[in-house]
Amino acid sequence: MSAQPAAARYRGPSAVGDDLRRFWALTWMLAVTDFKLRFFGSALGYVWTLMRPLLLFGVLYVVFTEVVRLGGDIDHYPVYLLASIVMFTFFAETTARGVTSLVERENLLRKVRFPRLVIPLSVALHALFNLGLNMLVVFIFVLASGIEPRASWLELIPLLVVLAAFATGVAMLLSALYVRYRDVQPIWEVMSQILFYGSPVIYVASFYPDSIEHEAMANPLAAIFTQVRHAVIDPSAPTAADVAGGALWLVVSLAIVAVTFAIGTWVFAREAPRIAEDL
Repeated sequence: MSAQPAAARYRGPSAVGDDLRRFWALTWMLAVTDFKLRFFGSALGYVWTLMRPLLLFGVLYVVFTEVVRLGGDIDHYPVYLLASIVMFTFFAETTARGVTSLVERENLLRKVRFPRLVIPLSVALHALFNLGLNMLVVFIFVLASGIEPRASWLELIPLLVVLAAFATGVAMLLSALYVRYRDVQPIWEVMSQILFYGSPVIYVASFYPDSIEHEAMANPLAAIFTQVRHAVIDPSAPTAADVAGGALWLVVSLAIVAVTFAIGTWVFAREAPRIAEDL
Protein backbone atom coordinates (compact mmCIF):
# COMPACT_ATOMS: atom_id res chain seq x y z
CA MET A 1 0.00 0.00 0.00
CA SER A 2 2.80 2.40 0.87
CA ALA A 3 4.38 1.79 -2.55
CA GLN A 4 1.39 3.34 -4.31
CA PRO A 5 1.92 6.76 -5.90
CA ALA A 6 0.65 9.68 -3.84
CA ALA A 7 -1.85 10.60 -6.58
CA ALA A 8 -3.31 7.09 -6.33
CA ARG A 9 -3.61 7.21 -2.52
CA TYR A 10 -5.21 10.65 -2.36
CA ARG A 11 -8.54 11.54 -3.82
CA GLY A 12 -9.91 15.02 -3.23
CA PRO A 13 -13.55 15.99 -2.75
CA SER A 14 -15.97 14.89 -5.43
CA ALA A 15 -17.92 17.22 -7.72
CA VAL A 16 -21.16 17.23 -5.71
CA GLY A 17 -20.37 15.63 -2.35
CA ASP A 18 -22.68 13.62 -0.13
CA ASP A 19 -24.87 16.43 1.26
CA LEU A 20 -27.02 18.09 -1.40
CA ARG A 21 -28.37 20.69 1.03
CA ARG A 22 -24.83 21.78 1.87
CA PHE A 23 -23.92 21.73 -1.81
CA TRP A 24 -26.73 24.11 -2.82
CA ALA A 25 -26.18 26.30 0.25
CA LEU A 26 -22.50 26.75 -0.66
CA THR A 27 -23.39 27.48 -4.29
CA TRP A 28 -25.90 30.14 -3.26
CA MET A 29 -23.52 31.66 -0.70
CA LEU A 30 -20.63 31.97 -3.19
CA ALA A 31 -22.88 33.45 -5.89
CA VAL A 32 -24.47 36.01 -3.56
CA THR A 33 -21.10 36.96 -2.02
CA ASP A 34 -19.53 37.42 -5.45
CA PHE A 35 -22.52 39.48 -6.59
CA LYS A 36 -22.22 41.80 -3.56
CA LEU A 37 -18.44 42.13 -3.67
CA ARG A 38 -18.23 42.79 -7.39
CA PHE A 39 -19.40 46.37 -7.01
CA PHE A 40 -18.36 46.95 -3.40
CA GLY A 41 -17.23 50.55 -3.00
CA SER A 42 -18.66 51.57 -6.37
CA ALA A 43 -20.77 54.74 -6.40
CA LEU A 44 -23.20 53.35 -8.97
CA GLY A 45 -23.15 49.79 -7.63
CA TYR A 46 -25.44 47.40 -9.47
CA VAL A 47 -26.14 49.98 -12.19
CA TRP A 48 -22.86 48.86 -13.78
CA THR A 49 -24.51 45.47 -14.36
CA LEU A 50 -26.93 47.20 -16.70
CA MET A 51 -24.46 49.55 -18.36
CA ARG A 52 -22.44 47.05 -20.39
CA PRO A 53 -25.33 45.54 -22.41
CA LEU A 54 -26.97 48.97 -22.73
CA LEU A 55 -23.78 50.58 -24.07
CA LEU A 56 -23.23 47.71 -26.52
CA PHE A 57 -26.86 47.98 -27.55
CA GLY A 58 -26.51 51.73 -28.17
CA VAL A 59 -23.42 51.30 -30.36
CA LEU A 60 -24.85 48.42 -32.38
CA TYR A 61 -28.22 50.12 -32.76
CA VAL A 62 -26.68 53.27 -34.24
CA VAL A 63 -24.40 51.27 -36.53
CA PHE A 64 -27.05 48.89 -37.82
CA THR A 65 -29.85 51.42 -38.20
CA GLU A 66 -28.02 54.57 -39.30
CA VAL A 67 -24.92 53.23 -41.06
CA VAL A 68 -25.56 49.70 -42.32
CA ARG A 69 -29.35 50.12 -42.14
CA LEU A 70 -29.86 46.44 -41.34
CA GLY A 71 -32.72 46.72 -38.90
CA GLY A 72 -34.97 49.12 -40.78
CA ASP A 73 -37.25 46.34 -42.08
CA ILE A 74 -37.45 44.44 -38.78
CA ASP A 75 -40.41 45.24 -36.52
CA HIS A 76 -39.32 46.32 -33.03
CA TYR A 77 -35.67 45.86 -34.01
CA PRO A 78 -34.33 47.90 -31.03
CA VAL A 79 -36.15 45.63 -28.57
CA TYR A 80 -34.96 42.47 -30.30
CA LEU A 81 -31.38 43.77 -30.43
CA LEU A 82 -31.38 44.58 -26.72
CA ALA A 83 -32.97 41.25 -25.76
CA SER A 84 -30.53 39.21 -27.83
CA ILE A 85 -27.54 41.17 -26.48
CA VAL A 86 -28.71 40.61 -22.90
CA MET A 87 -29.12 36.87 -23.46
CA PHE A 88 -25.81 36.49 -25.27
CA THR A 89 -24.09 38.54 -22.55
CA PHE A 90 -25.36 36.01 -20.00
CA PHE A 91 -23.98 33.13 -22.08
CA ALA A 92 -20.64 34.88 -22.66
CA GLU A 93 -20.27 35.88 -18.99
CA THR A 94 -21.08 32.41 -17.68
CA THR A 95 -18.68 30.65 -20.02
CA ALA A 96 -15.83 33.20 -19.93
CA ARG A 97 -15.77 33.44 -16.14
CA GLY A 98 -16.38 29.71 -15.89
CA VAL A 99 -13.18 28.94 -17.80
CA THR A 100 -10.90 30.43 -15.14
CA SER A 101 -13.18 29.96 -12.13
CA LEU A 102 -11.28 27.01 -10.62
CA VAL A 103 -7.86 28.56 -11.13
CA GLU A 104 -9.02 31.84 -9.59
CA ARG A 105 -10.17 29.90 -6.51
CA GLU A 106 -6.89 27.98 -6.25
CA ASN A 107 -6.14 29.06 -2.67
CA LEU A 108 -9.61 28.02 -1.56
CA LEU A 109 -9.44 24.68 -3.37
CA ARG A 110 -6.09 23.80 -1.81
CA LYS A 111 -7.14 24.62 1.76
CA VAL A 112 -10.82 23.70 2.06
CA ARG A 113 -12.58 20.43 1.26
CA PHE A 114 -15.90 21.13 -0.39
CA PRO A 115 -17.77 19.96 -3.52
CA ARG A 116 -15.83 21.28 -6.51
CA LEU A 117 -18.89 21.77 -8.71
CA VAL A 118 -19.96 24.60 -6.39
CA ILE A 119 -17.50 26.95 -8.09
CA PRO A 120 -18.66 26.86 -11.75
CA LEU A 121 -22.29 26.65 -10.64
CA SER A 122 -21.89 29.75 -8.48
CA VAL A 123 -20.47 31.56 -11.53
CA ALA A 124 -23.54 30.56 -13.56
CA LEU A 125 -25.87 31.60 -10.72
CA HIS A 126 -24.13 34.96 -10.40
CA ALA A 127 -24.56 35.53 -14.15
CA LEU A 128 -28.21 34.53 -13.75
CA PHE A 129 -28.67 37.31 -11.17
CA ASN A 130 -27.32 39.76 -13.75
CA LEU A 131 -29.59 38.31 -16.42
CA GLY A 132 -32.62 38.86 -14.19
CA LEU A 133 -31.74 42.53 -13.69
CA ASN A 134 -31.08 43.03 -17.40
CA MET A 135 -34.33 41.33 -18.40
CA LEU A 136 -36.21 43.90 -16.32
CA VAL A 137 -34.70 46.59 -18.57
CA VAL A 138 -35.68 44.57 -21.64
CA PHE A 139 -39.30 44.45 -20.50
CA ILE A 140 -39.27 48.19 -19.87
CA PHE A 141 -38.25 48.61 -23.51
CA VAL A 142 -40.89 46.06 -24.56
CA LEU A 143 -43.71 47.95 -22.83
CA ALA A 144 -42.37 51.34 -23.95
CA SER A 145 -42.47 50.08 -27.55
CA GLY A 146 -46.20 49.48 -27.29
CA ILE A 147 -45.97 45.69 -27.19
CA GLU A 148 -48.91 44.34 -25.23
CA PRO A 149 -48.50 41.54 -22.67
CA ARG A 150 -49.74 38.14 -23.81
CA ALA A 151 -49.72 34.53 -22.63
CA SER A 152 -46.85 33.60 -24.95
CA TRP A 153 -44.52 35.61 -22.69
CA LEU A 154 -44.55 32.56 -20.40
CA GLU A 155 -42.45 30.76 -23.03
CA LEU A 156 -39.57 32.92 -21.89
CA ILE A 157 -39.19 30.86 -18.70
CA PRO A 158 -38.37 27.48 -20.33
CA LEU A 159 -36.30 29.25 -23.00
CA LEU A 160 -34.11 30.89 -20.35
CA VAL A 161 -33.86 27.55 -18.52
CA VAL A 162 -32.51 25.96 -21.71
CA LEU A 163 -30.11 28.89 -22.19
CA ALA A 164 -28.87 28.54 -18.60
CA ALA A 165 -28.41 24.77 -19.00
CA PHE A 166 -26.40 25.27 -22.19
CA ALA A 167 -24.19 27.97 -20.66
CA THR A 168 -23.66 25.97 -17.46
CA GLY A 169 -22.76 22.82 -19.37
CA VAL A 170 -20.14 24.70 -21.38
CA ALA A 171 -18.80 26.39 -18.22
CA MET A 172 -18.40 23.07 -16.39
CA LEU A 173 -16.58 21.51 -19.33
CA LEU A 174 -14.26 24.46 -19.93
CA SER A 175 -13.43 24.98 -16.24
CA ALA A 176 -12.35 21.35 -15.84
CA LEU A 177 -10.29 21.39 -19.06
CA TYR A 178 -8.61 24.72 -18.27
CA VAL A 179 -7.02 23.31 -15.11
CA ARG A 180 -4.87 21.07 -17.34
CA TYR A 181 -4.87 22.88 -20.67
CA ARG A 182 -4.38 26.64 -20.47
CA ASP A 183 -4.93 27.01 -24.23
CA VAL A 184 -8.64 26.57 -23.53
CA GLN A 185 -9.10 30.24 -22.63
CA PRO A 186 -7.81 31.86 -25.88
CA ILE A 187 -9.53 29.17 -27.93
CA TRP A 188 -12.83 29.86 -26.22
CA GLU A 189 -12.44 33.63 -26.68
CA VAL A 190 -12.26 33.04 -30.44
CA MET A 191 -15.16 30.58 -30.35
CA SER A 192 -17.26 33.04 -28.36
CA GLN A 193 -16.73 35.71 -31.02
CA ILE A 194 -17.69 33.23 -33.74
CA LEU A 195 -20.86 32.37 -31.83
CA PHE A 196 -21.73 36.06 -31.43
CA TYR A 197 -21.61 36.75 -35.16
CA GLY A 198 -22.94 33.33 -36.11
CA SER A 199 -26.00 33.70 -33.87
CA PRO A 200 -28.90 36.05 -34.69
CA VAL A 201 -27.93 38.82 -32.27
CA ILE A 202 -27.53 41.83 -34.56
CA TYR A 203 -29.77 40.30 -37.24
CA VAL A 204 -32.73 37.91 -37.22
CA ALA A 205 -32.63 34.22 -38.13
CA SER A 206 -34.66 34.72 -41.31
CA PHE A 207 -31.55 36.42 -42.75
CA TYR A 208 -29.79 33.06 -42.93
CA PRO A 209 -29.37 31.82 -46.52
CA ASP A 210 -31.60 28.86 -47.35
CA SER A 211 -28.52 26.72 -47.98
CA ILE A 212 -27.39 26.87 -44.33
CA GLU A 213 -30.68 27.46 -42.54
CA HIS A 214 -30.95 23.99 -40.99
CA GLU A 215 -27.32 23.93 -39.84
CA ALA A 216 -27.48 27.48 -38.47
CA MET A 217 -30.61 26.75 -36.43
CA ALA A 218 -28.90 23.74 -34.86
CA ASN A 219 -27.09 26.38 -32.83
CA PRO A 220 -29.08 26.47 -29.56
CA LEU A 221 -28.54 30.23 -29.22
CA ALA A 222 -30.10 30.83 -32.64
CA ALA A 223 -33.14 28.74 -31.75
CA ILE A 224 -33.59 30.44 -28.36
CA PHE A 225 -33.21 34.00 -29.65
CA THR A 226 -35.59 33.34 -32.54
CA GLN A 227 -38.27 31.84 -30.32
CA VAL A 228 -37.94 34.70 -27.81
CA ARG A 229 -38.53 37.16 -30.66
CA HIS A 230 -41.73 35.36 -31.63
CA ALA A 231 -43.01 34.75 -28.10
CA VAL A 232 -42.21 38.09 -26.48
CA ILE A 233 -41.57 40.75 -29.11
CA ASP A 234 -43.34 40.06 -32.41
CA PRO A 235 -45.98 37.29 -32.69
CA SER A 236 -45.98 37.72 -36.48
CA ALA A 237 -42.29 36.79 -36.64
CA PRO A 238 -41.46 33.19 -37.61
CA THR A 239 -40.95 30.69 -34.82
CA ALA A 240 -37.72 28.80 -34.41
CA ALA A 241 -39.44 25.75 -35.93
CA ASP A 242 -40.54 27.80 -38.96
CA VAL A 243 -36.99 29.00 -39.63
CA ALA A 244 -35.45 25.59 -38.97
CA GLY A 245 -37.86 23.88 -41.37
CA GLY A 246 -39.96 21.99 -38.89
CA ALA A 247 -40.16 21.15 -35.20
CA LEU A 248 -38.10 17.98 -35.70
CA TRP A 249 -35.10 20.09 -36.67
CA LEU A 250 -35.22 21.71 -33.26
CA VAL A 251 -34.58 18.31 -31.69
CA VAL A 252 -31.00 18.66 -32.92
CA SER A 253 -30.65 21.96 -31.08
CA LEU A 254 -32.11 20.54 -27.86
CA ALA A 255 -29.91 17.46 -28.21
CA ILE A 256 -26.82 19.68 -28.41
CA VAL A 257 -27.85 21.37 -25.14
CA ALA A 258 -28.49 18.02 -23.43
CA VAL A 259 -25.26 16.43 -24.68
CA THR A 260 -23.21 19.52 -23.76
CA PHE A 261 -24.62 19.54 -20.23
CA ALA A 262 -24.10 15.78 -19.86
CA ILE A 263 -20.52 15.87 -21.13
CA GLY A 264 -19.73 18.92 -19.00
CA THR A 265 -21.07 17.17 -15.89
CA TRP A 266 -19.23 13.91 -16.68
CA VAL A 267 -15.86 15.54 -17.41
CA PHE A 268 -16.10 17.74 -14.32
CA ALA A 269 -17.07 14.80 -12.09
CA ARG A 270 -14.13 12.79 -13.45
CA GLU A 271 -11.63 15.59 -12.89
CA ALA A 272 -13.00 16.92 -9.57
CA PRO A 273 -11.02 14.68 -7.17
CA ARG A 274 -7.72 15.69 -8.84
CA ILE A 275 -8.34 19.40 -9.36
CA ALA A 276 -6.34 20.61 -6.36
CA GLU A 277 -3.36 18.49 -7.43
CA ASP A 278 -3.43 19.74 -11.01
CA LEU A 279 -3.65 23.43 -10.12
